[in-house]
Amino acid sequence: MPKNITALRARSRELTKAHKMSIAGVAALGCCALAVTAAPSEAQSKTQAAPAASVPVKIGNQPAKAIKVSVTDQMAAQSLKAETIAAKQTAAVKQAPVRQPAAQPVQQRPAQQAASRSAARPQIQQQAAPTPRSYTNNLDGWIRQSLDIMHQRGIPGSYNGLYRNIMRESSGNPMAINLWDINAQNGIPSKGLLQVIQPTFNTYHVEGTSWNIYDPVANITAACNYAAHRYGSMDNVNSAY
Repeated sequence: MPKNITALRARSRELTKAHKMSIAGVAALGCCALAVTAAPSEAQSKTQAAPAASVPVKIGNQPAKAIKVSVTDQMAAQSLKAETIAAKQTAAVKQAPVRQPAAQPVQQRPAQQAASRSAARPQIQQQAAPTPRSYTNNLDGWIRQSLDIMHQRGIPGSYNGLYRNIMRESSGNPMAINLWDINAQNGIPSKGLLQVIQPTFNTYHVEGTSWNIYDPVANITAACNYAAHRYGSMDNVNSAY
């Protein structure tokens, strides 16, 4: 056999091995491609398994439109919403002013104030209550007591005016009676310190005094009340009235 034929056979054998290796490589690559195409990834399967949800979304003044949102997006939105609410609550707690405890309950204040007023009331009443004034049982005491009553009732008169007229009419005798003047002739004699007839005494009697015409204080006060109505004051009387 010629040498060239042997060489050709050797070359033929080398090509056949190379071709086989190339074909094997192409086949392997094809199998890998088929495997990748046929077996979807775990992420793709999860994505395909979880269908997208439709969420209405409103943009501006336009009516709401249904937009498909995946489960992953929904979970992310819920997580973001929870974090936002938690952040707002934390901020509100920080901004809230610290309330100081009240010195005393508001409901107890009116009761305590009322108790304080009640406790202070007897002291105020004791301070405001005037001390009863005592008068001597004589002409000076009768005049002074009558003047106090007259001043309370708004009846004018002075100590000197009363004393002057009393001394002229009865000389200071509370039981004095006139049995000879015109009043006595008419059956209504003048009586008492200021010689008052009974009808005049009854008409001008001052409340708080005795209804006995011979009572010194009642007689003086009624006579001064009559003189105030007729003459302006007992101070203006200088003779029989």
